[in-house]
Amino acid sequence: GRISKMGNPELRSLLVVGATAVLRVVRNDARARPWLKALLATRPFKVAAVAQANKTARIIWALLNKGGTYRRPDPLTAAAAV
Repeated sequence: GRISKMGNPELRSLLVVGATAVLRVVRNDARARPWLKALLATRPFKVAAVAQANKTARIIWALLNKGGTYRRPDPLTAAAAV
């Protein structure tokens, strides 16, 4: 999937800017999520940023529709699952 251009352009640009900030940290962090490292290794930076923004948008959409609060995954649990 991708972020469509039919939505709010300001929100879309904020999501992409936030994703680029996350990816800048991930490039130099050995403890980063493995799927982000793999994405950066195989795709251009901006494509990876849009993919991260899309994932964030889907999380936000699910939280708004179902209600609830975001719970960050435990780093140890995520590392053990890989």
